[in-house]
Amino acid sequence: MTALQRNPHFKPRPRRDYSLDEYVAGIRAGDRVILSRAITRVESNNPAHQDLAQEIVKACLPYSGASLRVGITGVPGVGKSTFIEASGRYLIEEQGYRLAVLAIDPSSSKQGGSILGDKTRMQTLSVHERAFIRPSPSAGSLGGVARKTRESILLCEAAGYNLIFVETVGVGQSETAVYDMVDCFLLLMLSGAGDQLQGIKRGIMEMADLIAITKADGSNQLKARAAAREYAAAVHLMPQAEHGQVTSVLTCSALDGEGIDRVWQAVINFCARNKTSGFLAANRRRQARNWMHQSIQEQLLGSFYQNSDLAALVQEYETRVVNAELNPFEAARELLNRFAASRS
Repeated sequence: MTALQRNPHFKPRPRRDYSLDEYVAGIRAGDRVILSRAITRVESNNPAHQDLAQEIVKACLPYSGASLRVGITGVPGVGKSTFIEASGRYLIEEQGYRLAVLAIDPSSSKQGGSILGDKTRMQTLSVHERAFIRPSPSAGSLGGVARKTRESILLCEAAGYNLIFVETVGVGQSETAVYDMVDCFLLLMLSGAGDQLQGIKRGIMEMADLIAITKADGSNQLKARAAAREYAAAVHLMPQAEHGQVTSVLTCSALDGEGIDRVWQAVINFCARNKTSGFLAANRRRQARNWMHQSIQEQLLGSFYQNSDLAALVQEYETRVVNAELNPFEAARELLNRFAASRS
């Protein structure tokens, strides 16, 4: 039998859905299968799933908020998955955390599906009983952040995970989306990456709360230390962050574990100081306010494109714009006026 052949007698069992109470009870009990199903509901574009998804989030909201939220980004090739796996094992096994990793996979621009699979790239961590890894397709969303990552964070917190990683695509596409949902923004960098990446570095470095130079092992140790000194000097030229802390620059190796403990002690100390100063709570309030406005925009956009009365009209206006019979701005204004009238 080839790998492509299937057992003709195999009949997959239908996946039963759960009630709201079953979802909430399962999430609160730390059931990873039910947590995964709930996140699938949250991420779904199917209108039939959205009402239940929002009820699940609402019911879990009182049990959320107690975790440490860390965004992890870096240029391609920096070793984010290897770093996360080494860090996760250290934090779970030596620090006692329960870790959820929301790993945002790059999506195919043509098909919209996930290209990578973080569960295959973090094989040891993915089977750990105190870890939960959720690869989600970015689906073209801003900065590589899945559309419903914030809701997924809340559900993971309600399931008892007290440390949340949000791994981004890391290609420099407005990482502010991640920065606006975490307590600490960790930037992973390589030594000697070349001047061609300076534009990416500058924009992300201004947001970084902590910088870690990865792959600081073997013959690369001296280069990594030199790079750390250069970045440490560079951060002093950046505008001071609102929290008032200077960005720390450290070196580490996920391959042999060297420096992983120092990186995470720096993250924990950073968040502890922000908690003491009141910045962490104030920052989460600001993030909640921004979340509300982004949700308004998202729901308005969804309502517009799901309006069956406008579907044919949108196509008609698209044709007129393509044929230069109508300019895009005028077309948009007329369509929005029609949309507003249809809801009055």
